[in-house]
Amino acid sequence: MRFRCFIFFLTCLVSGSTFAQSLIQAASSEELVEKLTPSSSAIRTRGMRNLTPEEKVKEVPPSVDLSIQFEFDSAKLLPASKPLLNSLAKAINSDKLKNYSFLVEGHTDAVGTTDYNLNLSNQRALVVSNYLSFLGVNKARLKTLGKGSSELLFPDKPDSAENRRVKIILRP
Repeated sequence: MRFRCFIFFLTCLVSGSTFAQSLIQAASSEELVEKLTPSSSAIRTRGMRNLTPEEKVKEVPPSVDLSIQFEFDSAKLLPASKPLLNSLAKAINSDKLKNYSFLVEGHTDAVGTTDYNLNLSNQRALVVSNYLSFLGVNKARLKTLGKGSSELLFPDKPDSAENRRVKIILRP
């Protein structure tokens, strides 16, 4: 049984799979740096020197799903989200992340039409990008993209508030 668990763990590690990511409501800049810093792609093992993967799997870039609150049916940022965005700006400008750029993805729940949600998610991603820029993040390091409700964090609860989020993805 231990061997099967080890093989499962190793398969997840090699394939770049991650377990379900949680929605972050509060974090320090240090915690965000840790979550967004790329890991070494070299896997070191003992006693498995002849083990070679048959096909190379594309690595998934580090990302965080942030609970960023806006006024209802609006792209106006609520003050409650500013401390988390302040920590994010500090993390992005840290020595570990200063040479990377980031994708700021806006997401909505499934309430509303597809076009409306796509437009709203684009506006929200842009507001977050502008706020980070206001805090000193170089605008050239940030790209925005609205996803609407196409990638729900909780697909089994399409109307859930947790689906309304901003995802930050490292872009090498």
